[in-house]
Amino acid sequence: MIPSTVYYIISAVIVLGVLIGISMMSKVKSAKAGNTLSAVFTLFAIAVVLYDNQILTAWQAWLGIAVGSVVGIIGAYKVKMIEMPQAVALLNGLGGLASALVAILTVQQSSSDKFAVYAGAVALFVGWVTFTGSLVAAGKLHKLLPQKPVVWKAHSLITAVTLIAVFAVMVFIPDNIILNSLLSAFFGVAFAIRVGGADMPITISLLNSLSGVAGGIAGIAVGDPLLVAIGGVVGASGLLLTQIMCKAMNRSLISILLGSASKKSSKPKAEIKETVEAVAAPEEEKEKEITVEDILSSAKKVIIVPGYGMALAQAQSAVKALADKLEGKGAEVKFAIHPVAGRMPGHMNVLLCEVDVPYDKLYEMDAINGEFKDCDAAIIVGANDVINPAANTAEGTPIYGMPVLNVADAKNVIICNFDTKPGYAGVPNPLYESEGTIMMLGDAKETVAQLTDAVSGKKTVAEPVTEVKEEITVGDILSSAKKVIIVPGYGMALAQAQSAVKALADKLEGKGAEVKFAIHPVAGRMPGHMNVLLCEVDVPYDKLYEMDAINGEFKDCDAAIIVGANDVINPAANTAEGTPIYGMPVLNVADAKNVIICNFDTKPGYAGVPNPLYESEGTIMMLGDAKETVAQLTASV
Repeated sequence: MIPSTVYYIISAVIVLGVLIGISMMSKVKSAKAGNTLSAVFTLFAIAVVLYDNQILTAWQAWLGIAVGSVVGIIGAYKVKMIEMPQAVALLNGLGGLASALVAILTVQQSSSDKFAVYAGAVALFVGWVTFTGSLVAAGKLHKLLPQKPVVWKAHSLITAVTLIAVFAVMVFIPDNIILNSLLSAFFGVAFAIRVGGADMPITISLLNSLSGVAGGIAGIAVGDPLLVAIGGVVGASGLLLTQIMCKAMNRSLISILLGSASKKSSKPKAEIKETVEAVAAPEEEKEKEITVEDILSSAKKVIIVPGYGMALAQAQSAVKALADKLEGKGAEVKFAIHPVAGRMPGHMNVLLCEVDVPYDKLYEMDAINGEFKDCDAAIIVGANDVINPAANTAEGTPIYGMPVLNVADAKNVIICNFDTKPGYAGVPNPLYESEGTIMMLGDAKETVAQLTDAVSGKKTVAEPVTEVKEEITVGDILSSAKKVIIVPGYGMALAQAQSAVKALADKLEGKGAEVKFAIHPVAGRMPGHMNVLLCEVDVPYDKLYEMDAINGEFKDCDAAIIVGANDVINPAANTAEGTPIYGMPVLNVADAKNVIICNFDTKPGYAGVPNPLYESEGTIMMLGDAKETVAQLTASV
């Protein structure tokens, strides 16, 4: 047995290691290393817990871990990527089963310790629910069970009665392992079976959280702080992911578990459209007397403001080149970092430091806000809300009262944003129409590169997107397309068509087209499913865009190509009240100039809601195996 002080130190190190690994997973480059780090520390935690509690002798513990590791490694290599969601569900279930087994042993061996018995009873309940619920989820995903919601007669009543019975057993006869196990296992089946395939990613996230909760409660039962801590980390992580997924689908967790329809969106589409029109940049901006060449070639003090758009465009290297060019001309360059400029604290700092921007040039908001009034040019790269002066005046908006960077005080403002739409807060930015502002719209890499050229006196011209006349055939559309958005779905995964999609994208780019991929949060069977499939065939990370980041671009694209997606592009989500997808945010594919759909057939998706896009005038249907239809598109370019 490990001395208590040493055990606590070891536990702290293990938990810290797991948390560091999880934090590394938030970055693409370090995600693999973070996953490995968390796995290693979790393995270490298992060994320590087993040894400290004297559940097994040391050699038995290590033998069990070795055997389990071999089985896990072989299983992981044999599982196809298309089957990964099922594998995740099964692993969640095994976590729950392990906790249930620990609970059984605890209840049997701690009859005199009432606290341990009651805690064990709770762990037994959560463990069995996780196990059987995960088996049902895996069965649905693997098509061994119906993928549509299975609703029994009086399903809600049966579920409620079962839950009450479980609670009664845990309170009055907590040591009745058999009855608790049977009722808990049945409850897990009852709540999971009524969830449809379209909502299964959220269910898997919830089950992942429950596996951690079960482990934590089992740790309470055996009095092990390390097991409690690790279980808490897993439970919290899974719950956070569940919340993110629910938000992405505009659904409440209760409505999903009860099979209810989506809630109505709080932001109607019409209101969003009005906001966009309100901030549309007028054509007169192109006729400014002062050019970026004039400003930057003579600027002595420049402040660059990076935002999330810079991260999306992966434009940090271009920004560094611009800063170096300005400094070579004798200008003083500083970077203004808003605390929430990225998706996490320090996001902008990390991106800039990766391209060797010195730390001493990065200034926090409070340290640099007073300097804007003295600078010759403030250059904004992919930022909106954090520089929006409406935060000082627009009462009742999400950003009202939020401290922002005083960009409006600068002598000249140059904004390199993709478009003039409002930021995430949905508040129009008056800077866009300000007399002292020059808008450089488009991809940040390109516009920042134009600014770099302007420092040398080269003429900078903003290139408007040329509209392509709609034609009849896919060949004519794709051969002349300048901007294409590809939307992958689960049908692409089923057909294993990601290589064909990559070939199509390469062919289009070879013809001079800009190709992006629009990823809906629930396009696959688990979060990041589409991303992984595409990255496996070497589609660059910076071409994969989340729904919120790309939805506004469909109206400007020449062709939207859908490969095996249905519910996530179904515009009926905005109108079909009472259906499972009503109110769910979808990709605005219908806004594209041309829509090409490569689906196996015209049947509704998992939600069972007919897709009006299939009969739309601007849609071309390419039915059949996705590999073949996408190959036809590639040949037509």
